[in-house]
Amino acid sequence: MGHVNTIFNQLLALTPRNRFNAIVNKHDGDRYVKSFDTWSNFATMLAAQATGKDSLRDLGASLAAQMPRFYHLGVKPAPRSTLADANNRRPWEIYQELYLAILERCRALTPKHNFRFKNPLFTIDSSVIDLCLSVFPWAKFRKRKGAVKMHCRLDHSGLLPDILIVSDGKKHDVKVAPDLTNDLIPDSIVSFDRAYIDFKWLFSLTNRGVFFVTRAKKNLDYTVTGQHDVPEKTGVISDQTIKLNGYKSSKDYPNELRLVKYYDAERKKTLIFLTNNFHLAASTIAAIYKARWQIETLFKWIKQNLKIKSFMGTSKNAVLTQIWIAMIYFMLLAYIKFQSRYKYSLHTLAQVVGSTLFQRGSLVDLLNLNLNNLHKLKLDDTPQMMLPLRH
Repeated sequence: MGHVNTIFNQLLALTPRNRFNAIVNKHDGDRYVKSFDTWSNFATMLAAQATGKDSLRDLGASLAAQMPRFYHLGVKPAPRSTLADANNRRPWEIYQELYLAILERCRALTPKHNFRFKNPLFTIDSSVIDLCLSVFPWAKFRKRKGAVKMHCRLDHSGLLPDILIVSDGKKHDVKVAPDLTNDLIPDSIVSFDRAYIDFKWLFSLTNRGVFFVTRAKKNLDYTVTGQHDVPEKTGVISDQTIKLNGYKSSKDYPNELRLVKYYDAERKKTLIFLTNNFHLAASTIAAIYKARWQIETLFKWIKQNLKIKSFMGTSKNAVLTQIWIAMIYFMLLAYIKFQSRYKYSLHTLAQVVGSTLFQRGSLVDLLNLNLNNLHKLKLDDTPQMMLPLRH
């Protein structure tokens, strides 16, 4: 009876199984599969993420003792070669769609962003994952370097990556920007750094009623057409309305823009922001851009806590499979945190779940503990209450 209440069992129970099966059928994931099906592949790779395994050999050794429990989870064991073959052949799009399905369930639980305005707030950015070119020849980035790039849109309501695009390392951010913003509704606000400045794209956002906040480039050519009052003690140095002067830029963006000069006391640095929002206070424009650090924190967390820097396969499909299952694990942890109002950090939750993954105990009880009092978790064969999954 004890097998039904391992932490791993309860983690898998949060995965929408019917939706998972529908996605697998859509992509013919189990076509020609005799024993090691997509669910087994997913569960095995999810366990690798939770326990921090770096190689198929290491994963196989650590799971060998857990195989009796795997059977009870509907997961079939497989030798290393079978798992490697599954990662190479099973469409990575299956796990991308599963990630989006879990994200939708998280949305109902996420808190709103911390700003007073009600506009939806997003940040877009990218991060490079370095790869060895000799091992991953399909991921050529530079002459002697390989890489893939994660392009992300962070929803500040819940701080969840609601769009994630994985491209080759050479893909420029501006080329991906439309795919990260095409579904934004009017009055949404999106922030990004100077790498995304393309005035033709910015004007398309304005025409759709979407606001943007970014840093102005140093060589920006413009004429001041208006001045706004600057409140004292806010860090705002100037607040101007401008029009672009450059032949191409003025053609691509013929409307007026707002230029806010702000002194960041923490960094002891003067920053100049460019926006098409003329309604919010200049200090709020500066605060919106400052909130961009949250997407950088997300990338840092992902790289430190998920296994996306060392890969168990070398094909493009295997790499994308591992990245998407890593993000599914992140989303499951986020779901647990939102559902239970877990008081510790997501980093602590990942460590606690990973260190108790195959132990028998209540996930609900586990959420009241941190690493320092983990020994208080009761380990027995009594059926425990499981965290409910809202539909």
